[in-house]
Amino acid sequence: MTFAERIIEFNRSVQFTGVLPEGIRIMNPFRDSDYIMQVSSMFYQKYYNDNNPRRLILGINPGRFGAGFTGIPFTDTKRLTAECGIAYSGRQTHEPSSVFIYEVIKEYGSPGKFYGDFYINSISPLGFTQAGANGREKNLNYYDRQDLTAAVYDFMVNNIRKQIAIVVRTDTCICLGTGKNEKFLRALNDKYGFFREIIALEHPRWVMQYRAKEKQKYVEKYLEALGNRQ
Repeated sequence: MTFAERIIEFNRSVQFTGVLPEGIRIMNPFRDSDYIMQVSSMFYQKYYNDNNPRRLILGINPGRFGAGFTGIPFTDTKRLTAECGIAYSGRQTHEPSSVFIYEVIKEYGSPGKFYGDFYINSISPLGFTQAGANGREKNLNYYDRQDLTAAVYDFMVNNIRKQIAIVVRTDTCICLGTGKNEKFLRALNDKYGFFREIIALEHPRWVMQYRAKEKQKYVEKYLEALGNRQ
C-alpha cells in the first residue's frame, strides 16, 4: 500500500466506540460526510502517493472549521482550494490555525515539499464538541476535562500507534502545543517510548490569537524545528 492508501484506510476505519461524558459529542468527519472522505482522499492521493517515510506532527484534536470540514488537519476549505488546488463545493471555512500553518508551508517551499517530509495529525484524530451557554457547539480539547481525557485515553494511545505505523519515522515528533498537549504527549512517550525526541512548538491557534504581531518570529521558529530555516 502507498502512504496515501494507508492514511485513507486509517481515516475510513478510525472510530471511537467508548462512552463519552454527558454533553460531549465526538466529531468524526469521515463518518459524518461521504464528501469529506472523498475530498480528503483526493488530498492524500495528491501529496502522499508514494512510500517515502515522513516525520509525524501531532496537534491536539481536530477543530470544527478545519479538519471538521475537510478531513485534513490544519487545512480549512480556503487553504484546501487556494493552496492545495483541490476544489471544494460547500461552505467555505476560515481557521486561523490553518492560516498560520500554510504560511509556514509557503516558506518551507510548497505544499508538495512540506507534505513530502511531514504528516500532520493529532493526539486524538477525532474531535470533540460541547454545547456552549448560547446553545451553540464549541470545540473541546481532549485535556479540557479530566473525565474526557480518561474516556479517550486508550483510544488516543492506540491511534498514535496506528499513525506511527503509517509514518514509519520515529526519530523526531513535532508536538503542536507547549502547554497541556506537550505535557500529555511527553508523559505518554515516557510510558510507551513512541519517539526518540519530541520537539514542542507553540500551537498555531495560540500564535494567531495572542502573538499575531510577532507571527513571523514563530514562523521562523517552526522552520528551524522542521529543519528548513531559510
